[in-house]
Amino acid sequence: MSAQDWIDRRRLRRKLGFWRLAAILLLVAGLLAIPFLMTGGTDALRGPQIASVEISGVITEDDERLALLEDLADNPRVRAVILKVNSPGGTTVGGETLYHAVRRLAEAKPVVAEIGTLGASAAYMVSLGADRIVAHDSSIVGSIGVIFQYADASRLLDTIGLRVDAVRSAPLKAEPSPFAPAPPEALEMIRRLVSSSFDWFVGLVVERRPLDEPAVRRLADGSIFTGLQGLQNGLVDALGGEAESRRWLEQERGVEPGLDIVEHEPQRKGRYGFLRSATFSLLGLDPAASSLQDALFGTGARLDGLLSLWQPPTG
Repeated sequence: MSAQDWIDRRRLRRKLGFWRLAAILLLVAGLLAIPFLMTGGTDALRGPQIASVEISGVITEDDERLALLEDLADNPRVRAVILKVNSPGGTTVGGETLYHAVRRLAEAKPVVAEIGTLGASAAYMVSLGADRIVAHDSSIVGSIGVIFQYADASRLLDTIGLRVDAVRSAPLKAEPSPFAPAPPEALEMIRRLVSSSFDWFVGLVVERRPLDEPAVRRLADGSIFTGLQGLQNGLVDALGGEAESRRWLEQERGVEPGLDIVEHEPQRKGRYGFLRSATFSLLGLDPAASSLQDALFGTGARLDGLLSLWQPPTG
């Protein structure tokens, strides 16, 4: 090998090393950009907009979604917010915390709750926080109420010959128990619990809708309504979808015409974090990603306490 050949080979190796390093840096930058892009990071590149936030699936306490609503309130590029509601409800506390977050958001900029297929119970509670509620003719709304469920496995235990004993600090401690029928005192305690939360929910509807308390209590028997019936009963303000939401924002609240509607998602933390959400999105599962993640990673396991949840009949 001549000296010139040796020099040429060294130059080629240096060039290959440079391009390998550049490829690695680009790969790392791409991986770091995935969570940024999947969680609304491109918002920094946009101008004025209407933000769209999805409220779907079973509602539980959700710190990341609360943080998102707070960020939107402070974002000067966001002129208004449309809440895309499609949920049967969830825990009463989950609905309550989201309701208050929506009210704080509405103090900063106009908010429309746009109910899709379903906006019942705690999902309707969240919608009450908006300045306007829009639903489709065939949407399901209402189900104003609270439920407390518990299991009684005492007959099963009797069948298999198993008895569970307990030493309690007071008769109502840990009642109701799944190991024995609830005593009358425990049932009365639960009734008071449900009644207190129900009265609060009714008061919320009275405060936010053009209805007096007797009218709300007539509607608050757990019934569900179509969007059309909801309009007739004062539970929603208008029928329609995104076009109706945009029309009201532009004509009634002075939002600039023709703004892009930009979807914003919470930045998920915890196990798998951004990578999990990005993987679902990259596989083209965006519309179902939230429900699929809930099914795989256990939203149901977190569902406890008082519920404001519409449960369709089965069987």
